[in-house]
Amino acid sequence: MNKEVKELRKKFKKYDIDGYVVPKNDDYFTEYSKINRLKIISNFSGSAGLAIILKNKNYLFTDGRYTIQSEMESGKYFKIVSYEKIINCNLFKNLRLGLDPKLFTHQQIKNYFLKNNQTKFISNNLIDEIKNKKIGKSAAFFSLKDEIVGENRKSKINKIVNYLKKNKADNLFVTAPENVAWILNIRGNDSPNSPVPNSRLIIHKSKKIFLIAEPHKAKRLIKEKIINKDQLVSTKNLPKKIFSLNGKNFIIDNKSCSAFYEKIIKSKFKIIKREDPTYFFKAIKNNTEIDNMISTHVIDGVALTKFIYWIKKVNKKKITEVDAQIKLEKFRKKSKKYLYPSFETIAGAGKNGAIVHYRAKKGSCRSIKKNDIFLCDSGGQYKYGTTDVTRTICFTKPKPSIKNIYTKVLKGHIAVANTNLKLDNTGIKIDRRARKYLNESKLDYAHGTGHGVGFFLNVHEGPQSISKLNKVKIQEGMILSNEPGFYKKNSYGIRIENLVFVNKIKKKICFENLTLVPIEKDLINFNLLTKLEKNYLFRYHLDVYSKLSKYLSYNEKKWLASYI
Repeated sequence: MNKEVKELRKKFKKYDIDGYVVPKNDDYFTEYSKINRLKIISNFSGSAGLAIILKNKNYLFTDGRYTIQSEMESGKYFKIVSYEKIINCNLFKNLRLGLDPKLFTHQQIKNYFLKNNQTKFISNNLIDEIKNKKIGKSAAFFSLKDEIVGENRKSKINKIVNYLKKNKADNLFVTAPENVAWILNIRGNDSPNSPVPNSRLIIHKSKKIFLIAEPHKAKRLIKEKIINKDQLVSTKNLPKKIFSLNGKNFIIDNKSCSAFYEKIIKSKFKIIKREDPTYFFKAIKNNTEIDNMISTHVIDGVALTKFIYWIKKVNKKKITEVDAQIKLEKFRKKSKKYLYPSFETIAGAGKNGAIVHYRAKKGSCRSIKKNDIFLCDSGGQYKYGTTDVTRTICFTKPKPSIKNIYTKVLKGHIAVANTNLKLDNTGIKIDRRARKYLNESKLDYAHGTGHGVGFFLNVHEGPQSISKLNKVKIQEGMILSNEPGFYKKNSYGIRIENLVFVNKIKKKICFENLTLVPIEKDLINFNLLTKLEKNYLFRYHLDVYSKLSKYLSYNEKKWLASYI
């Protein structure tokens, strides 16, 4: 048993608990955080998970993306269980589980624990008591000019105030940092992969606002007159500020308002709605944001195309997955607009490609062999835009069975790109199109087909997605990923991912590709493609060539032209 679990169990008696719950998220509920208590206690490094440590047994709940990874990283000491099985399960019946109320929403506690057991709120986090990882002071928040974002903050606040009035609400508590970033046109440095400013915001129907943040981070915003001095509230003074507010009710966000803050609000106000409207406003990108994303994807496309040419045609050395990651990063860094990765690169060769969110580590990663299928999922944060792209490539003639499956994934990818959004206008309908050709062979993949993407923000955002359950209407201006895949355990992984935006052409909305990177032709069985699908590939590669060729060397251009 690892020493952290042993130390945690020693605290059970002191706090009169039978177990302790450790989520992946921090108290801002961000996907990527500098604090990762779940990894400390379980060694699990995936982006979604929840551990429950009991006196004699440990459980790790996660989803289908991490089935293989969780077993490898945590299976020795933790029983791995699918996320959906935690909902009102009987594993913890009659047990008293301790948890930090700042890390859970009311809805999570209700879904996971209230039916069959008691929970005990413990305000000091027990993982921090065991291993309090010191996080250095993050850099100050910074503002984006109106010409970069396309809409000023006053306009955005007016949208929200109109929403409050329409819903007869007095206050909105914005608890997701990415939503604060969108409303005020600010960004920060509080995440390793997203320019989010760890902060919260209160908006009153009178247009009064209060930014809740650590004062040293927001000084520049006061200097630039983004906010006034009296509009800044330190995090420790938030409870006091809530009690001083006027009005009878609040709208809060079910996804990121913790049980801790909800309890404070409920002691004075009535909660009338549990959905922050900012998610919907933010999901519809304006023309300026789309234009910035288009130009960003040209820069990113050049870097990735050069990388693919290098790894397939130039590199003669035996390299590891980590070597490949470093080389790709070097290509991205050639642009002065590149800042850092939008998530940790997934570079999986051979059987590692079958681990959906695999992370290669120096010293334990695989050397890329000539007969390996290599899956590379990566993205960047640029001034100004966010990218996310996956390509699966080969280095020698692949087996016909692999080509057939790759081609079925590709057919699903093309089906999504060619969706008639007048007929199939929700994620749940589009998702079926993506899986159709795999499903015909009784094959599938254990992740969604696509997620929303932010503008110079989080690489994953909602409310839109392409998945088996999402019913949000796809609208003009939304950006999503298109990424069907297939994973054969201990053998290989396949995924083809582009980012697309919803464009309006002659009163008709359709998906248009943002990503400009060649799709591996050596893995395609062209006999399985229809004429329509072949035409799509021709047009796509013609578009890639026309937009990237002027930035490529003669040999790179010649190679890319062979895809047309």
